[in-house]
Amino acid sequence: MNTSLSHKLTAMLMLAATMLCSCSHIDDDDRLIYVKPAAVQRAVLIEDFTGQRCVNCPSATDVIHQLEQQYGTEAVIAVGIHSGPFSRSPKGTRYALGTDEGDQYFAHWQLDRQPIGMVNRRRVTDYTEWATQVYNEIQTTAPVSIDLTTKLDPDTRTLTIAGNLMARDGNVTGKLQLWLVEDSIQAFQYMPDNSTNREYVHNHVFRRAVNGTWGEDVSIAEGNTALLESHIVLDEQWNPDKLAVVAFVYNDTGVLQATRKYLHDNQPQQQE
Repeated sequence: MNTSLSHKLTAMLMLAATMLCSCSHIDDDDRLIYVKPAAVQRAVLIEDFTGQRCVNCPSATDVIHQLEQQYGTEAVIAVGIHSGPFSRSPKGTRYALGTDEGDQYFAHWQLDRQPIGMVNRRRVTDYTEWATQVYNEIQTTAPVSIDLTTKLDPDTRTLTIAGNLMARDGNVTGKLQLWLVEDSIQAFQYMPDNSTNREYVHNHVFRRAVNGTWGEDVSIAEGNTALLESHIVLDEQWNPDKLAVVAFVYNDTGVLQATRKYLHDNQPQQQE
């Protein structure tokens, strides 16, 4: 080996030795530093208890539409729960938009009039208060995020709902609720002037709870995720092109976060 090559090899070995000696030992417990997950904006859930024989209920719907225009449909998520006496005929026959579960919710919250509802389940209020409540709620961040995917088998009409929840600010304990809602349903509605509009367009109509009337238990440590998956066979009268899944996590303090995922990319038809 010539002298020049020998010197080069010696220098390289010395450099490698120096680099190895300069690396400090790091204990395994100190190698990973916890980074708190980024905050996410809170979406606001409005539960609108309504009925086709309720003359003032279209006024509540107008307030919801105004809030959607102001903040966006991703930030304001409304569900029209047709329930109570105004979802039935004078003889007690339930109209097509009413549901057993809707009546259970109506009874559980001890409602005695309509229109009435809740913003993020803070308290039961008249629709005239919703704008202020939405404004207050939308200023805050959510302790949990919800990501959803949907897949529909057109042959069996089986809908698969999947996704994950992530605890972003503290540990999260509560319930995960999955609801199906339908837009652009044309059906009669009593109006504030006591007329009957037989071509009224009903949006965000509650159809069914996918994972039980009150949802399923969830408990997630901060920074961790929980997977979700549910299945439901769609009723024949429901239009898949107008359906959406509304998912929300709630506990005794109210709704922690909500989201909505349309089965298709159609936007609801609004009143003329």
